[in-house]
Amino acid sequence: MNDESISRRAFLNRAWALIGTLAVAELVVLLVHFFKPRKPRPETAAQDKIVVAGPVDRFEPGTVTAFVRGKFYLARLEDGGFLALSRTCTHLSCTVPWVAAESRFICPCHASEFDIRGDVINPPAPRALDLYAVKIENNVLRVDTANPIRRSEFTPDQATYPKSA
Repeated sequence: MNDESISRRAFLNRAWALIGTLAVAELVVLLVHFFKPRKPRPETAAQDKIVVAGPVDRFEPGTVTAFVRGKFYLARLEDGGFLALSRTCTHLSCTVPWVAAESRFICPCHASEFDIRGDVINPPAPRALDLYAVKIENNVLRVDTANPIRRSEFTPDQATYPKSA
């Protein structure tokens, strides 16, 4: 009878050890999958980085239009030029909304402010909002969101202008 209780105890000890080992292994697998970077999906190919914004005439001078798909704002300057501005603040990468009532971008995190050209009006942002390349083909605006253009301030050559007829 003594041998039987020892073997039963040994069996239960081994069973608990096995269950504990399996639980730890499962936890390790979950943590590895959680922290492992995701691979880009095939549908995010280069052609998907080009956002067709629409015809030039759709955008009035002095306006800003948000594009959720490309995560950018399309600003039409008073002189007719176009800028595709990143929605990411250059201070701590918060999403910066356009506040039409004040005609500026105001960061909700640390109150950095940017004008319609993306220039810093009120720090702590260290530099202007990043840009995306804008092309006008057949009077239709296309924005390439694949490679943001880092800049310190606005210069007139950064704006894209429609060709006059």
